Amino acid sequence: MQLISPESLKGTHTYSISPGAKYAVHGFSNHFTRPSREFITLGDGKPLNSKSSIADRIDSLKIKPYVEFFTVTTVDSITMDGWMVKPANFDPSKKYPVVFEVYTEPWEALVKDRFGIGRNFMYGGNMAADGYIYMSVDNRGTPAPKGSSWRKAIYRKIGQLNIHDQAMAAAEIIKWEFVDSERIAVWGWSGGGSATLNLMFQYPDIYKTGIAVAAVTNLLTYDNIYTERYMGLPQDNMDDFISGSPLTYARNLKGNLLIVHGTGDDNVHYQNAEMLINELIKYNKKFQFMPYPNRSHSMLEGEGTFPHLRNIYTDFLRKNCPPGGK
Repeated sequence: MQLISPESLKGTHTYSISPGAKYAVHGFSNHFTRPSREFITLGDGKPLNSKSSIADRIDSLKIKPYVEFFTVTTVDSITMDGWMVKPANFDPSKKYPVVFEVYTEPWEALVKDRFGIGRNFMYGGNMAADGYIYMSVDNRGTPAPKGSSWRKAIYRKIGQLNIHDQAMAAAEIIKWEFVDSERIAVWGWSGGGSATLNLMFQYPDIYKTGIAVAAVTNLLTYDNIYTERYMGLPQDNMDDFISGSPLTYARNLKGNLLIVHGTGDDNVHYQNAEMLINELIKYNKKFQFMPYPNRSHSMLEGEGTFPHLRNIYTDFLRKNCPPGGK
């Protein structure tokens, strides 16, 4: 492979290329450098204006690092990348709760060296100050630069392979001396909500608390342009669609679960929430549910929506997965 970004800038780069491909807007950030942009010439990558170049301003963009990157190898010999934010005044002799942020789908990876990584926009407060370990790991199938076998492993196995990888990584992480295995929480939005449900249902002895936002609960209800790209056609492999759907495992719920969904969601349709709710009721499972009337998938509509959602999220997490070292 050939390095085309500046060797001195380790992190995440973006390039918006001009018509004719002579120039580009180059963007850069990492976990301790705020985002910045510059105009460059393509081919040599030189800034058009050296006085406004990223390299010239880099020292003023830096903050104190707060994220640790790590790898974890599972019982299946799968090595996964992760990031972690430890509690403030971390004491390795104590045991802390872990909150996993998950997405797990082939559309996106979460473990990137970019600014803002490790900060939970849903939490009303400072997770590190309150005493949580916040982390994420990327499973097989995510668009990490690990080759075609890694990328294609998830074909027809959404809801299975990704969930297994996540759980096996968590099984290793809870062996760490400073992790409290009785306070393991997981949350996600959209595909991450689906993963949260599958992890809570398929591995209920690992994950004790879950918050699932706008989750697909039945793979047969989601957009065919996405689902069939990664799952094939249901008429050819219906069993895979069923095996990958959280609905199939709802009967196994043991822990604390909060389900959040906008009734006007035009991406992950609201029927997903009601199908799951009916299944949980059938098996007499306790859970909490917060519908947001007429809100779409991002739930940006409606006065006070996000502050309310943040409060619901934070209160549920703090009650069911209390922060702090023990």
